[in-house]
Amino acid sequence: MIKGISILRPVGDAKTFEGLAGFFAALGFASGKDWRQDGSRGTSFTTPLGKLEFADGSFPFTSDLLIEVTSLDSVHQAAEAWLRERGGDEALKRLSAIFEKADWTARVFTVEPEPGFSFCFWAYSDPLKGKPVAVEGDLSAEGMNFAIVVSRWNAVVTDRLLDAALDALLRSGAARSAIAVVRVPGAWEIPAAARTIAEAGKVDAIVTLGCLLRGETAHYEAIYNEVARGIGQSQQETGIPHSFGVLTCENLEQALNRAGIKAGNKGFEAATAAIEMVSLRRKLRQGGTV
Repeated sequence: MIKGISILRPVGDAKTFEGLAGFFAALGFASGKDWRQDGSRGTSFTTPLGKLEFADGSFPFTSDLLIEVTSLDSVHQAAEAWLRERGGDEALKRLSAIFEKADWTARVFTVEPEPGFSFCFWAYSDPLKGKPVAVEGDLSAEGMNFAIVVSRWNAVVTDRLLDAALDALLRSGAARSAIAVVRVPGAWEIPAAARTIAEAGKVDAIVTLGCLLRGETAHYEAIYNEVARGIGQSQQETGIPHSFGVLTCENLEQALNRAGIKAGNKGFEAATAAIEMVSLRRKLRQGGTV
C-alpha cells in the first residue's frame, strides 16, 4: 500500500540548497525530517494535504509543482520580502504579480526563489463557493506581544513545549523582544502568573504550558480542575486570550508523545492558537462585530 509521496528536486550546489530551504521556511512551511548520507543531504517540508494529479490540456505554467495556500496575498508579500532582502530589484524579477486564472476560478503567482527552481502558488478566488464568509484569525504574529507562562515541574516535558511554542511564534513573525517567558514552579501557579500578566495589559495573548501526570491519589484531578478553571477565568475576566498548553496525561510516555515525540507538539499548537485568537479579536473589533 502507498504510504506517502515525496517530490525530490536535485540541487546542484550548497548555496542553492540553503536558499530554497530558507525560502520555504520563511513562508511558514512545517519542517520535516532532514537527512545526510554518503556526501548528500536533504531537507523536507510537510503540508496538511498532498496529492498526485494529472491534467489533460494546456498548462500555462513553467512549474509542475503547484502549492495551494489559504492566504495568497500574505504568501506573495512574504516571497517578495525574501527576494528583496537577498537580491534586491534584480531578484524581484523572478516573482510574478498575482493574476486571475478564470478557468480555475483561482488567483495565481509564480516565483523562482533560486534561478531555475520555479514554483506556482494559488488559491481559489471563492474558496467558500458561495457559503457565508467566516471570520477567522490569521497566523501572522507580526506586531503582536506574547507572554509564555511555563512550569518547571516535569521540565523534561515542559522544556519541549516551550521550545516548540517559541518556534511557532518566531516562525510566524513575532519579534524575539516581543516574547516574555515567565517560569513558575508548577502547573498550580500558572493561573496566578497569567492573571497578573493579563491585568498589566502589556501583552496581546498568553500561552500557558505545563504538565500534570496522574499519580496514585486524587491530587491530579484537584490540581487539573483548578488550573483549567483559573486559566479560563483569567481569560474571560481580562479579555486577553489565553491558550491552553497544559498536558494532562496518565504517564511520562504519554506526555513526551504529546510534546513532540509522536503526536505533534502541544506547545506549538498552543502558540498558534494564541496568534489566531489575537488576530481574530482584532478583526472582530475592527469590523464592529463586538
